[in-house]
Amino acid sequence: MSTLITVDLRDATPPFEQIRAQIASLIAVGHLADGTRLPTVRALAGDLGVATGTVARAYKELEALGLVESRRRLGTVVTSPAARPATVPVLRVHSLMDELIATARQSGIDDAALLSLFQGKLRSGA
Repeated sequence: MSTLITVDLRDATPPFEQIRAQIASLIAVGHLADGTRLPTVRALAGDLGVATGTVARAYKELEALGLVESRRRLGTVVTSPAARPATVPVLRVHSLMDELIATARQSGIDDAALLSLFQGKLRSGA
C-alpha cells in the first residue's frame, strides 16, 4: 500500500495532510476496504522518508474522521463501511481524471505543472 502514497516535500501542503488525503482517497474509491490493515507508523514513515510523528498525525486525523481505527495487536485498520463502495460519481471522476492526464501529457504539460494547475483551481473554488 505504501507504494500508492507519495509525499512531495516541495509542496506547500504539509506532509501529514498529503498522507491523510491520499489514504482517505484510497478508502473512498474502495481500494482500501473495511478491515484492511495499514502499514505501521514506523514502516510507512520509513517508506516515505518522513518522521514517524508525521504519519502518526495523518493516522490520528483519519481516525477522527472515522475512516480508520487503531486497535491493539492489529494496528491501524480501515473502518470505512463496506456499504460505501466506489459509486458511479467516483468512477466518473476517475474517468475524467484519466482524460485530463492524457490531454495534459499530449500537450506537453508535465505532472508537476498539471498538479500545480489543479491545486490552483481547487484553491480558487472553481
